[in-house]
Amino acid sequence: MKVCFLIYPWDRIQPETDSTLRLIHEAARRGHTVAVTTVNSLTIRESVAHAFCNVLKKSDKISSSVPTFYRQAEFKRSKLPLAGFDVIIMRANPPLDTVALNFLDSVRNDVFIMNDLDGLRIANNKLYPASFSGEAARYIPVTHVSKSHDYLVQVLEESTTEKMIMKPLNGYGGQGVIVVEKRAQQNFRSLLDFYIGSGNGNYVILQEYVDGAEKGDVRILMLNGEPIGAMRRVPADNDVRSNIQAGGQEVKHALTKQEKALCRALGPQLVRDGLYFAGLDVIGGKLIEVNVLSPGGITRINRLNRTKLQTQVLDFIESVVSARELVAERKNSFRKVIEDAETL
Repeated sequence: MKVCFLIYPWDRIQPETDSTLRLIHEAARRGHTVAVTTVNSLTIRESVAHAFCNVLKKSDKISSSVPTFYRQAEFKRSKLPLAGFDVIIMRANPPLDTVALNFLDSVRNDVFIMNDLDGLRIANNKLYPASFSGEAARYIPVTHVSKSHDYLVQVLEESTTEKMIMKPLNGYGGQGVIVVEKRAQQNFRSLLDFYIGSGNGNYVILQEYVDGAEKGDVRILMLNGEPIGAMRRVPADNDVRSNIQAGGQEVKHALTKQEKALCRALGPQLVRDGLYFAGLDVIGGKLIEVNVLSPGGITRINRLNRTKLQTQVLDFIESVVSARELVAERKNSFRKVIEDAETL
């Protein structure tokens, strides 16, 4: 199998904790051809989409230690046609580069892309949970999104709770997440000036404060609509954010009955939208965010549970690629029968 990882720069990887590196290591360990590239390396030559890739040199012996594998990795630089890969695994950091998706649109019928391009377009923002309906909707906290100062002030004033969560629509990794208390409303307009800014302004989210948020959240990794691992992220002292990048600490977690029900309710839509590998952030049985571009947590969940989630992810990818190849072979065999009939 020929695999292309569309990632952040290789030299920015933190080998001790990086989830993408675990996937790359597993693909290399299985003997697949592995190439890594970035959104800035995509190019068009004679109307064909290419990428300047670093192709991992194959080795007879690959270290079982992922950090050692990272340090020993050797690459050959090549400009390669994207349609020649069996799978392109999207693992670039937010925010989503929509131009990069335009490059990939031209090869989507030739290559299995995970996650699906249309799924990334509709889900790579904090508005995506609002699209869930039916049974899934009961797991979504009340959310308001606007760039209107007056409207957001009104929302806070009319809230039946004493505090709400405010965050920028396009933030990630816990950036800009704060608790807004009704008793401190005199500072709220100043906060909105800062978050929304001037001119066209930025969208701001005001969300109901879910009980238990001060104790952290649960990161659930979903593969093909099913949970494969989870951890609880506990915020640092005097901080509402539980993201690891923001100083949170991971602890072992077993999914509750309510969390399992949430996964069952949300899983089918994730699959329909082509979001085969996603991270759910859950507080008190409520879905706070869906991470679809580069969901992390593999390394930490592995360590807490003595597992290797990357093996399940690669198993899934191999099964999809194999099924696509069988369909192509079947189609070609039928075409051959028709061509032979023309010569009779």
